[in-house]
Amino acid sequence: MHGLLTATEPVEVLANGGQAIPLVLASPHSGAEYPATFLAASRLDALTLRRSEDSYVDEIFGGAPALGAPLLRARFPRAYVDANREPFELDPTMFEDLLPNFVNSHSPRVRVGLGTIARVVASGEEIYARKLRFSEAAHRIETLYRPYHRVLKHLLDATQERYGFAIVLDCHSMPSAGGDRDRRDRSSRADMVLGDCHGTACHPAITETAHRVLNTKGYSTALNTPYAGGFTTAHYGRPSVGSHCLQIEINRALYMDERSFERKTFLGRLEQDMRDLVEELSAIDPELLRPA
Repeated sequence: MHGLLTATEPVEVLANGGQAIPLVLASPHSGAEYPATFLAASRLDALTLRRSEDSYVDEIFGGAPALGAPLLRARFPRAYVDANREPFELDPTMFEDLLPNFVNSHSPRVRVGLGTIARVVASGEEIYARKLRFSEAAHRIETLYRPYHRVLKHLLDATQERYGFAIVLDCHSMPSAGGDRDRRDRSSRADMVLGDCHGTACHPAITETAHRVLNTKGYSTALNTPYAGGFTTAHYGRPSVGSHCLQIEINRALYMDERSFERKTFLGRLEQDMRDLVEELSAIDPELLRPA
């Protein structure tokens, strides 16, 4: 539900009766609870801020917990703090004070305004009416970003301990076409984009299974273009130790009106298809996925 973030837990784990399969699902960008202070500090209205959300992705993958795969979802919005970044990818032009030396201020994501604390929303509009102080960014990272990754790591470690390996499915959505900032990708996109960091983040059987399942269901898919995987995929995707991560991006035009955010009826079909995808991924031969 779209609303204001209160003093409750910043993340939620959906799990029906415990874990029964070696998958963990993560939805870092479907949060829609906006702090009142953030709304007051922004030069944008609430609807424009929502353009950075991966709206309804937690619902689309909401069938996974019934299969025994926990689903972690952030309650905080991506425009406020982005959990799919390094802890401190920050644009120094956004701040009135100097940033510490440990801050990564030169990443490609920072250059386009989409660091851990974003300068712009996904459609390119500047978010803030004033400059921030570093202490504001540090507070968001400590109280929202860090808890998200603590929980994700706990789920991943518990899965590996139980099964000898783990698959993280990092769940996202994407605009139906590239915007002005992405001149390389201004045409209509595929229905789904799978990102495995160019083959380094998971065993090939995982990517191949996802590709096969989605194509069989009639979806067009692309691999690593334009999204090869973000921080989550690169950080947790370590096949050599039995930790596999695959990112999936779903074209928003399939299931929602991108201007009004209204759901389309196809969202129900997507829920069932993503449940089937999770089942198929859980059936991959474990011996392929455990470390040698």
